[in-house]
Amino acid sequence: MSEQPLRRYGETDNTRGSRKGLYVLPSLFTAGNIAAGYYALSQAIQGTAADPWHFDHAAKAIGFAILFDGFDGRIARMTNTTSAFGRELDSLADVIAFGVAPAILAWMWGFRMLPPIDDNDLRTKVIQLGAIATFIFLVAGASRLARFNIQTNPQPSNPGRPGRKYFVGMPIPAGAGVVAAVVHLVGGAPLQYWWLSIGWGVFVFAVAFLMVSTWRFYSFKEINLRERRNFRWMIVFGGIIALGWFFSQYVLFAIALVYTLSGVLARLSFVFRRPGVPPPSPQDEASHA
Repeated sequence: MSEQPLRRYGETDNTRGSRKGLYVLPSLFTAGNIAAGYYALSQAIQGTAADPWHFDHAAKAIGFAILFDGFDGRIARMTNTTSAFGRELDSLADVIAFGVAPAILAWMWGFRMLPPIDDNDLRTKVIQLGAIATFIFLVAGASRLARFNIQTNPQPSNPGRPGRKYFVGMPIPAGAGVVAAVVHLVGGAPLQYWWLSIGWGVFVFAVAFLMVSTWRFYSFKEINLRERRNFRWMIVFGGIIALGWFFSQYVLFAIALVYTLSGVLARLSFVFRRPGVPPPSPQDEASHA
């Protein structure tokens, strides 16, 4: 009979398995996610009104991070190389690429680069409010990740067809993508008016609320890349890729806007279609008297 290796005190099968190493292929995409987030941070810090292309590059880097994040999970599931270590590494990468990077980009682009105005105290207050709004975005994104990690197949609060096909709350990559899409839409040119900055702060706060809400957003997990598809799908996908390449500013903004509104409209439709509570019967009223 083969002899089993000794197990240290407090060591479980999961901890022993995680010490053996990591799966290289999905971890490479996770590393790409981290690299894109780091590059986005460096570009956001270097951005100025004279060099707005830094902000645009930061927004593009967040977009690439979203691609890397989508591929690493799918590849891990398709190749059966999922692991506890990979899940933790992916969450840490998401905090960098979809939490810290878009928060810094949103603050630098929408508030920090405000030009001097007659009322300098107003400008200072707007910048401070922007720091609060973007910090709330970061905390909301981290909370969204923490809630996702501790729940198994969470159910949305508004049941229609709940389950794996829906996320509970806007996922943090989508929240970061909305911020990046707005910056990319204008080519990285920072905001020049304080009232626009206030509107931008409200928008960032609204995205933060969507991330911590219990509203449902489509997860795209039901899409199986290993299934056979009609050749016409290649034409559709090719057309979308071509449009995104030549008109990325408008296409990516439209995609981000539609995805955001999909969750909002789904929630509103549930609220208005929800049947009213029936009035209590005479027996119930008598029992509560």
